[in-house]
Amino acid sequence: MNLANKLTIFRMILVPIMVIIPFFGIAGDLWGIPISYLIIDLIFILASLTDKLDGYIARSKNQVTAFGKFLDPLADKILVLSAMLMLVEMNKLPAWIPIIVLAREFLVSGYRLVAVEKGGEVIAASKWGKLKTVTQMIAIILAFLDLHTFGECFSGTLQGGDFVLNTVVTLMMIIQTIATIFSGIDYMRGIKKYIND
Repeated sequence: MNLANKLTIFRMILVPIMVIIPFFGIAGDLWGIPISYLIIDLIFILASLTDKLDGYIARSKNQVTAFGKFLDPLADKILVLSAMLMLVEMNKLPAWIPIIVLAREFLVSGYRLVAVEKGGEVIAASKWGKLKTVTQMIAIILAFLDLHTFGECFSGTLQGGDFVLNTVVTLMMIIQTIATIFSGIDYMRGIKKYIND
């Protein structure tokens, strides 16, 4: 097994570690942020960095494999959706946001299956897909540091740094959701020709 695939597997191993952190009941805080949230955030950041690194290694060292093509996007989906569901459980995120993300991922996976079966090429990530990925990562990383709920910045009760952080998280989540929808539409356009066939 090459290094790129090992990094992908390492990313998948980090997900259950991230998920079980709240069960340890880690006490204390740093700058008002619970230490458990900071640990979760660090694990998420580390896992996200391995995503960039394994892709770079696979391409630069010509280590692209069928196993990597299958596992890498799967590991990404598991990481992002796990983090979002944790944020829902922490009352930091409304459930409709990960529901939209999950629906888009099912759509993309279905498209890829049909494209492979029909002998077609899977379309490359569009500008919407790239925007989705960037804003999604920023939103999730900052959401674990935000002590307030999604959209609380619009209530008029937050001030100073709390207001700024909550506003950035809320806007990034909204942007990533819009980008998720439009990137899903791009895939629907791609699959249309196969359905017509």
